[in-house]
Amino acid sequence: MNQLTKLALEMGPLILFFAVNATTNLMTATAVFVTATVVALVVSYAIARTIPVMPLIGGAFVIVFGGLTLYLDNDLFIKIKPTIVNLLFAAILFGGLIAGKLFLKLVLESAFKATDEGWRILTWRWSIFFVVLAVINEIVWRNFSTDTWVAFKVWGIMPLTMVFGMAQVPVLMKHQLPEKENGSSPA
Repeated sequence: MNQLTKLALEMGPLILFFAVNATTNLMTATAVFVTATVVALVVSYAIARTIPVMPLIGGAFVIVFGGLTLYLDNDLFIKIKPTIVNLLFAAILFGGLIAGKLFLKLVLESAFKATDEGWRILTWRWSIFFVVLAVINEIVWRNFSTDTWVAFKVWGIMPLTMVFGMAQVPVLMKHQLPEKENGSSPA
């Protein structure tokens, strides 16, 4: 799957959520978000015959918490979803560190080759970042309007995550494993 398609499938439902909320209301936006998430997961599977772990987990939470929001007609569930997802990711990463497992490496190793020390540093950093995102989500949804929360979810969290991810590139570069020989010997 090319990167543009992957990005559209991962970000499309969230952007639709924002757009529909801006023109209607949170409940309609949530219904569109859940539906678009299911469609994105199905299309992703149809194209790649697999669904990456992070979008699968995120999608499951959108479906469950979005479904609860709609079924109970209570926006609390869609608002706490980012908090719970981020705390879950942080707990998994922290738990892995305690157990001597580098779960971030398992998820990202196909894209980045780094030493275990590099993966440990990245795991600590991403764990803390996920906790910070959870705290920020709680502050925003509890203290600002729903429209502000939705806008921050799309235009705040996304850029923060991209900037944080880019800030981790030096760690990857410093701890990058040397490329393996391609198996051919010089003539």
